[in-house]
Amino acid sequence: MTSTTHTSRSIRRHRGAAAVALAAATALLAGCSSSDDNSTDPLKGDKASGDTVVVGSNNFAESILIADIYGEALKAKGVKVTYKPNIGSRETTYGLLKSGSVSVLPEYNGALLAYLDPKAAPKTIETTTSAIEAKLGSKLTLLEPSPAQNKDSVTLNAATAKKYNLTDKSAISDLKDVAKDLVIGASPEFQTRQQGLVGLKDVYGLEFKSFKALDAGGPLTQTALKKNAVQAADIFTTDATIAKEKFVVLQDTKNLFGFENVQPLVYKSALSQKGVDALNAVSAKLDTAALLDLDTQVQSENKDPLDVAKAWLKSAGLD
Repeated sequence: MTSTTHTSRSIRRHRGAAAVALAAATALLAGCSSSDDNSTDPLKGDKASGDTVVVGSNNFAESILIADIYGEALKAKGVKVTYKPNIGSRETTYGLLKSGSVSVLPEYNGALLAYLDPKAAPKTIETTTSAIEAKLGSKLTLLEPSPAQNKDSVTLNAATAKKYNLTDKSAISDLKDVAKDLVIGASPEFQTRQQGLVGLKDVYGLEFKSFKALDAGGPLTQTALKKNAVQAADIFTTDATIAKEKFVVLQDTKNLFGFENVQPLVYKSALSQKGVDALNAVSAKLDTAALLDLDTQVQSENKDPLDVAKAWLKSAGLD
């Protein structure tokens, strides 16, 4: 992956979730999250006192939700937790982690590595983690990655998937014989990127009928796919519209779009082995389908992220 792709992808995710993040932040201030009962100023640099673990989140809805999952999983094991929700971008949260002001943060391994080392191009999840660890501050470490990923995709609308007998178990390569009949939509830069049309041709052998420049997985792309103005599109894999509109995400079996696994980033000395085990247990259970369902509950059904987090932990046997 190129550094340009990584950087832009991270920016695009935040822009695509901007409205949701604003709504989530408003809900938080209104008392609709775990952060309300014991939060501290998210930008204040004080370290946590004693054995308190400070769970932070970036400024978009999915990060807040995962932080609630982490925090409540720790509480279930008797760990004292406070929250610093909706802090801001990685540039801010990474600095707070390095200083010890934040103890735990949900991260995405590919985007974090791009921030730390824009030239890195790992081929596996394991080498992604190793590359991150080599660049992290000495007081930080990563715990186990989850199977859950929020990354670019080739996604079909329901009618197109049905027409070609494709399901969410089908692979991007299954479009090889039909791509010539499909219009694909995405951000303008998708047309010239390796992690876009260039790679879809080089890696998967796909040549589409045409390309429609839209936005980065946002409302323009979602609407065009829903209305069949495009039959395929780049939609992020945990976007709530996937479930709502019955879109079908094809499997990226050759990892063209890299790795964006959800993975806890922690301040080493702040977390006991009991806490490490609790967060690793979350990672073992959290896959993309589960995260998509949780995002849908929060973003489409307007459920309290704390309630959603607690219910999932209970269903996963982690409460």
